Amino acid sequence: MTTTGYEAYESAGALLRALSAPIRVAIVVELGAGERCVHDLVEKLGAPQPLVSQHLRVLRGAGVVRGVRQGREIAYSLVDEHVAHIVADAVSHARESRQ
Repeated sequence: MTTTGYEAYESAGALLRALSAPIRVAIVVELGAGERCVHDLVEKLGAPQPLVSQHLRVLRGAGVVRGVRQGREIAYSLVDEHVAHIVADAVSHARESRQ
């Protein structure tokens, strides 16, 4: 196995760890539909603002989301649409396996 191949597996593992919390999956689903501010995510997910912010920090640290300051708020979006597809496939698979 080449070093670059193993590094790709390490990166994939880090991505999957970043997506391991259900609320982070929900955040990625929401951001897959477009850019959102924290208050939008709080409203949509019904989660407290500090919790949403904490999970956004994890996703940002993993390179999944980026934030762009717009006045007093930060608008979050996905760095790469591939992540939205991975999450959508995982959610779809989970729904199918319960039927």
